[in-house]
Amino acid sequence: MTQAFWTDEVGELLRVRPGFQLSEVDPSATPGTDARKREGYQELERAAQELRVLQEKLFAQSRLGAKDRLLVVLQAMDAAGKGGIVNHVFGQTEPYGLALTAFKSPSAEERAHDFLWRVERRVPEPGVIGVFDRSHYEDVLIQKVRGFAPPEEIERRYGAINEFESRITAEGVRIVKIMLHISPEEQAERLISRLDDPEKHWKYNPGDVDERLHWPAYMEAFQTAIERTHSETAPWYIVPANAKWYARVAVQRIVTAELAKLSPHWPEPEFDVAAERQRVVDSLDMRWPA
Repeated sequence: MTQAFWTDEVGELLRVRPGFQLSEVDPSATPGTDARKREGYQELERAAQELRVLQEKLFAQSRLGAKDRLLVVLQAMDAAGKGGIVNHVFGQTEPYGLALTAFKSPSAEERAHDFLWRVERRVPEPGVIGVFDRSHYEDVLIQKVRGFAPPEEIERRYGAINEFESRITAEGVRIVKIMLHISPEEQAERLISRLDDPEKHWKYNPGDVDERLHWPAYMEAFQTAIERTHSETAPWYIVPANAKWYARVAVQRIVTAELAKLSPHWPEPEFDVAAERQRVVDSLDMRWPA
């Protein structure tokens, strides 16, 4: 971490604490830094190599049987910047060690199973960073707000989520849950910008406005979901997201710090390095058929 950029450890500032109130989080704030947009993108580029090295170590040690992996859950209101996080943070990692899942409305097959069925299938394999663009939390957010599931089923799901996350943590999955917190005013500006740019019309979904009309209910649903599912082993981080650059660099720092806690390292070779080097040198004298 460069002290010139960060004034405090951003992960500690944004991690949910006892007494947390979402209404007290300023979506326009930039906790932990006095920097501005230009400096933010410079930091994003500078720190990308640190994240890549940790990712490669994680992947390398899985080749020899290590079970560690990282699961990053991204949740937010529409237009809060999940796609930008995927592109600018995880887009700079090695694709062979990354598994991205963008959960959409469940298919007929998925609806025939419990809500966690499709999520279980996308838990990252050892050595991989898994990223959920939306997740099982949709089932206690939109399903609650729009009344698609009865209150007793929503209540059951909180417990099911905690059990699921506890179980996969025991299997070697480190979980990082991030809410990108945007203001309704900023969301409106971003939706209008999509409508004003023909090249961004494909990003616009009329349904986003339908959900926007339920903003207070969504904030309440987020508050409850975070309270009920935050834990030491599956923590929530609330990232102010009105400033895109800040959200991206903050998520990068949180993910890097959480990945470092796994202490990934280069595995010791299961062969004689000197002997193998000599074999390669000796092969230079081989005559290959024309």
